[in-house]
Amino acid sequence: MFWQREAASLRQQLHNLQENHRQLMGEDLSGLNVKELQSIENQLEVSLRGVRTKKDQILFDEIHELNRKGSLVHQENMELYKKISMIGQENAELYKKIYEAEGPSEVNRDSPTPYNFAVVENRNVPVQLGLSTLPQQDDTEQSAAPKLGLQLNP
Repeated sequence: MFWQREAASLRQQLHNLQENHRQLMGEDLSGLNVKELQSIENQLEVSLRGVRTKKDQILFDEIHELNRKGSLVHQENMELYKKISMIGQENAELYKKIYEAEGPSEVNRDSPTPYNFAVVENRNVPVQLGLSTLPQQDDTEQSAAPKLGLQLNP
């Protein structure tokens, strides 16, 4: 007998909850008076405020997290920019040392050969080039860089 009453009570509660749910969804409102409709409207407004508050909090937290990540990315970019600047300065110093040590007329960076030479133009001097052979030297000097014979005839 107890379980029958308990089952009937649970069935009634389920029916009431289903009816309340339908009314909150805007269905089955035809039998309600103004006071009941006002009560449903108040419940919906309270629920809507709760939903909006939760949504606002989630958006606020997401914005805060994105700002934090943006700040970290900005900081990382600044560190990378400093590293690039330091590398550029080091490269400039190395080039300066190379040019000071060897002089710009002794280095030709575009040469496809392993030997460095430079061509310096002076348009005020007429140049006539002629090839000449150099006398042979002993075997120890032949493995060194070849010597080019260049003669300027004014």
